[in-house]
Amino acid sequence: MDSNQMAPGDIERRSFEIITSELGGRTFPALEEPIVKRVIHTTADFSFADSLVFAHDAAARGIEALKSSATVLTDTNMALSGISKPSLSKLGCTACCYMADADVAAAAKAAGTTRAVASMNKARDIEGPLIVAVGNAPTALLRLCELMDAGEITPALVVGVPVGFVNVVEAKEELLARDVPAIVARGRKGGSTVAAAIMNALLYQITRPGGPK
Repeated sequence: MDSNQMAPGDIERRSFEIITSELGGRTFPALEEPIVKRVIHTTADFSFADSLVFAHDAAARGIEALKSSATVLTDTNMALSGISKPSLSKLGCTACCYMADADVAAAAKAAGTTRAVASMNKARDIEGPLIVAVGNAPTALLRLCELMDAGEITPALVVGVPVGFVNVVEAKEELLARDVPAIVARGRKGGSTVAAAIMNALLYQITRPGGPK
């Protein structure tokens, strides 16, 4: 069938079939496989099959948090926009991004720091299970590590996939050095779309039984 005549769901299903075929028989743990494949689906980059790291039973911990009505904090509005709102709603979860908040901008200016750092500071006030998804700012990830070290914040899961050249690799390795469930794309690659894809893959394992994850 011509792709122009295929329904969106059929295109997605066929895309995942192609991804599975091109992975050449590679296998992944059951809860991690949908995440790896959805990131590849989002990026068309098979290198994520090797660079994605799941620390401290991260996929299971993330799913548990989502089943417990977690708050998902992102470091960009792009990542926030990409996370499935119907799936969040089904689970009683919420998602937010503080980067454009006036109080975050004021706090960053007063402290001479970045909004990414100030947004992580604000996250200390979030109650209940917390998932932090960082797809852009390594400074957010580094500040989160400092807050965890100080015992001021305890995320159920951290998705650490900032992209770029300055402090990106170092921030990811700092996260992996902590005793926290984390999904990390090692190296320079990542991005807000990758962060959203990881979150959707976790959500869909709960809300789309039997369908593409």
